[in-house]
Amino acid sequence: MNITVFPIGLALLASYCYASTPESVPDNAAAPDLRTDKPQTPELQITLLPPELSPAAQIPLQLPWLAAGAARIVDTRELIRAAARKHRVPASFIKSIMAAESNFDAAALSPKGAIGLMQLMPSTAQLFGADPAIPAQNVDAGAGYLRFLIDKYHKYGNWLRRVIAAYNAGPGAVDRYRGVPPYPETRTYVARVLTYLRQFQRERA
Repeated sequence: MNITVFPIGLALLASYCYASTPESVPDNAAAPDLRTDKPQTPELQITLLPPELSPAAQIPLQLPWLAAGAARIVDTRELIRAAARKHRVPASFIKSIMAAESNFDAAALSPKGAIGLMQLMPSTAQLFGADPAIPAQNVDAGAGYLRFLIDKYHKYGNWLRRVIAAYNAGPGAVDRYRGVPPYPETRTYVARVLTYLRQFQRERA
């Protein structure tokens, strides 16, 4: 079980942590298929890809740590499952975004102000009526945002890369460049998420 401790009152003071960067994925590499022709159907279909020779680094299990004040254990696996069912987004995709964004750290805070497991900006969380400091609401809003991006870009051939890039750089940048923006951070981020996605899909197989 992926667990972490979410210290009340100290969540927004925690340092931001990225997952280790896996090998890059070529632009022409086949992306996992997470959509159907009709995005409004109850569930998305997933096409499992063959194993890679160099899979992503294993994500370490985060053990509880004690801090001053009350603490709360967060079961990230159950939060992912609930959000996946509600928003019809594959759990492996939500987990991949979470791994790249916060490495499953509910108290993660980026230098730009992104908060929690899904690294939501306060403005994005507000759109979904969520408190990003509450793990369940953070994951739910992040999955809802992914659903919005999937519905927005599903008609494009490179829709999955657009969704991932938009989560990182914003839909405006993706629309401006008609695809993944030429930002090194975003391109690295897209490669990281796709590698995690392949890994987590193999774990389910």
